[in-house]
Amino acid sequence: MRHLFRAAAASAVVLLIGTASPAIAAQDPAEPGLSAESLGLDALTDPAPPAADEAVDAVPAPERRSLADLVYDYASATTDDEETECLARAVYWESNGEPLAGQLSVAEVIINRAQSGRFAGTLCGVVRQRGQFSFVRGGYIPAPPPGARGWRNAVAIARIARGDLADGAAPRALFFHARRVNPGWRLTRVATVGNHVFYR
Repeated sequence: MRHLFRAAAASAVVLLIGTASPAIAAQDPAEPGLSAESLGLDALTDPAPPAADEAVDAVPAPERRSLADLVYDYASATTDDEETECLARAVYWESNGEPLAGQLSVAEVIINRAQSGRFAGTLCGVVRQRGQFSFVRGGYIPAPPPGARGWRNAVAIARIARGDLADGAAPRALFFHARRVNPGWRLTRVATVGNHVFYR
């Protein structure tokens, strides 16, 4: 709207100057005449672009929130859907009591597997896959205690991971094991967080 007003005002100035009497039109360029400034229209013109050596204030990037703050905001005793439920249960049973970054990394491994094409294509399918998670028995993922703080945190971690709201400590990892074991995998070690070692 402001640009339309500017264009209309500029047209009016041109129209006024173009239809001025011969005496005004033939006025000496050294003498003051009709101009945007003399008509009080100088505020309607765009300011000159900054010189090349002038610093231009950049728009600050939005502040990234800490993982602890996000967990506080997203913690809940209930999940939004079956996929979030499976992911939250896996996070709880696999990493309850671990640092939040480690819990998020566990969740991201499950998501990475579902997206990799090498495992089941759903989060529930990845968690239930035979021989992958010791807490799963016959495809059944046990329910955590509903009021436990660790469960509320696991739900938050699942939501954060699915929404890609924070970065875990083991990017693109597809495997992990507890630090107490040494399976001798010939994989690229990505990170050690809390009680887990992550690989891709």
